[in-house]
Amino acid sequence: MPAVVRGGRRANVASAPKRSAAPKGQGGRSRGAAPRSVGGVPGKMAALGRLDLTPRAVVLSICAGVGVLALVLATGARAERIGQSVTHGMDQITTGMGLKLRRVHITGASAEATPAIQRALDVQAGQPITTLDLDALQASVQSVGWVKEARVVRLLPDTLIVDVKEHDRLAVWQTRGQTFVIDGEGRAIPGADPGRYPNLPLVVGAGADTAAGDILPLLAERPRLMSRIDALVRVDERRWDLRLRDGGLIQLPAVKQEAALIQLDALDQRERLLELGFSRIDLRTEGQVAVRPGVGA
Repeated sequence: MPAVVRGGRRANVASAPKRSAAPKGQGGRSRGAAPRSVGGVPGKMAALGRLDLTPRAVVLSICAGVGVLALVLATGARAERIGQSVTHGMDQITTGMGLKLRRVHITGASAEATPAIQRALDVQAGQPITTLDLDALQASVQSVGWVKEARVVRLLPDTLIVDVKEHDRLAVWQTRGQTFVIDGEGRAIPGADPGRYPNLPLVVGAGADTAAGDILPLLAERPRLMSRIDALVRVDERRWDLRLRDGGLIQLPAVKQEAALIQLDALDQRERLLELGFSRIDLRTEGQVAVRPGVGA
């Protein structure tokens, strides 16, 4: 049925368009506003991410880096030249004041070792004495084979003192067809000529270098026996044979060498054994002395 109209227009409720509700939080912004960044990335970081690293840009960056490096190196070289110039100026000032090397005194060195020590020092008369590196000079001197210890002292205005302690010469060691001068610890001394030490005892064989320091002091206490020894031969790296100048042989034990030598001393005092001569004396068995007479005895 038609609607009843009383004194006015009929209202068409169904045709009136509804106005959509704005979403919460937009506050009625216009449709043309710029979009917001996604995922919370700040605007500046997004801009960096859009840098255009083309090959041309990379080449320009490398060239710029090389230029900066060259500038740094050039500046460093100039700084070094400036430092050298300042050092040279200071050297001239100190030498002008008389602080320059005139004398080098080497004490404690033998005539054989002195030339090698002088070469190791490598200093020149007239050079500034204040700029000498004493630690380096000491290390250089101690590198000489003859030298065991060294001390270098600067004595102003013009003197350098070099105090040296050399290795002792204990014996001449023969092994594998070669000879060496050895010290008390059995170390070969570089530069020492065995031909210049005819009075040193001769020890022969493998292991004789390290064992010589034990037997030679015992023999030095017996000059009658020591004066007759031609060589000490190390046998099997465990004991000694004493070869005498007259061809006799004394065989020592591997242990208790001093006790065996005391036994030999007693026999020599009674029998004058060393003067009469013998072919061989065997002391290898503890408490026993076996004597083989010589051919003419």
